[in-house]
Amino acid sequence: MRFVTGPLHLLLTMPPRFWAAFFVAVTAGCASGPPDTPYAAFRQADDLANTFLASLPGVYAKQLSGNLEMRNMTSRIDLPPGWEGTTGGEPGKLLEIVVLEGKLTVGDLQLASGGYAYVPPGSIGFNMSTDSGARIMYYLDDVDQLAMIQSPIILDARLVEWQQTGTPGVTVKDLRNDPGNGARTWLMRISPGASIPWQASSADREGYLVTGQYQHSECVFGEILTAPYTPGGYFNRPANTVNGGPESIATTESIWVLRERTAGAERITDACR
Repeated sequence: MRFVTGPLHLLLTMPPRFWAAFFVAVTAGCASGPPDTPYAAFRQADDLANTFLASLPGVYAKQLSGNLEMRNMTSRIDLPPGWEGTTGGEPGKLLEIVVLEGKLTVGDLQLASGGYAYVPPGSIGFNMSTDSGARIMYYLDDVDQLAMIQSPIILDARLVEWQQTGTPGVTVKDLRNDPGNGARTWLMRISPGASIPWQASSADREGYLVTGQYQHSECVFGEILTAPYTPGGYFNRPANTVNGGPESIATTESIWVLRERTAGAERITDACR
């Protein structure tokens, strides 16, 4: 008779509580996907199927949120090298474009990462082209009669200064801030190690992580759900949803594109509740 010795022998003599803990650890490690939330959070654009937009022929889009039938949507679009076209859009809709990667010429202005274009309803739009390819955010939305900005915008975000916020290590750069309805599109930069407090906005807010590594917490029915964001991560958070907290922290410098369709007042709270 041979007796088992060595590392295998040690494993076979482990008590039941070891194997119970081992099973929990293994099953937790095998769990796939982000935490389940009743709204879009921890969504990764690269995991979504490609769709096609009639307004931008010949390109691939990742629809992050919205209603295709109603022609309201937030999409990430890859424009191939040598692409030429127009801003597209839909009759009676407003259009926003934010450059994520590469360079895109809109009208007569070449935009790099963070560059912005706004096409209000009734505008004829702009010609667009890219020599080496570009990745953009493409927002198509309903018209708000309270909006006061009625002229097109083409903005080189490199010419806009970062502004301090009330949170250390967090700066912002407005791309559009409508004084009529409060609609706002902006960039947020979070320094490594900076943390976002528990907070909630009175408006729906969506965000896309452009660069960096970032971890965030959502407060869902009093439960804290925490997961990492990598570039391409997206959320679409309903108004008055508490999020943030001490575990919401940037491990590397992180830049977000954020957007609210109506004026949002932000409140700080002391806990997930």
